[in-house]
Amino acid sequence: MAHAASPDRRNKAPTVPPRGPIPTWYFALVVVRRGHRFLLTQERKYGATWSIPGGRVEPGETLASAAVREVLEETGVPAKLDGVLRVEHSPGEASARIRVIFLGSPLDDTEPKTVPDDESLGAAYLTLDEIRERPLRGAELRVLLETVADGCQVFPLELLGTEMSV
Repeated sequence: MAHAASPDRRNKAPTVPPRGPIPTWYFALVVVRRGHRFLLTQERKYGATWSIPGGRVEPGETLASAAVREVLEETGVPAKLDGVLRVEHSPGEASARIRVIFLGSPLDDTEPKTVPDDESLGAAYLTLDEIRERPLRGAELRVLLETVADGCQVFPLELLGTEMSV
C-alpha cells in the first residue's frame, strides 16, 4: 500500500521561486535638429566616435530633465524637447536597459562647444552628408537621423507621464 501513502502530485501547484527586483538602467538621448543640421557630440569613449547627446538618468531625475541636462553637458547647447521618437527596452539575464530617444531643438543660437572637457571632445551641427563621413558610434544612428529628416512620426511628450494610481 505504499502507493496510497504517496502524495498526489496532480493537485499541487508548481513551486515558483520568489522573484526579486530587476535592476534597470534608464537612458535619455536627444536628436537635436536645427533646420537641416543635427547636433552631434564627439564622445570621449568609444574611439572618439560621434553620436547624439544622451546619457544615464540620475536618481530622482525625470527622463525629460535628464535629456535636457545631457544635451547641455555634452554640447553646451541649451535645448527643449519637442517629442518622443522611440522607447527601447533591452532585457538581459540579470538587468535591463530602457532608452528614450527624444526629438529636440535648440533654445537659442548658442554654438556647440569646441573645447574638450569631461563630458565630450566637442560638438557640432552637421548635415546628413557630413554625418555620413564621420565615424559614428553605431550604424543605426545614421538611419535614425535620415528617418527624422524624412519626417518620421513624433509622439507627444505626454506619452511619458508620471505613474498613475490605476
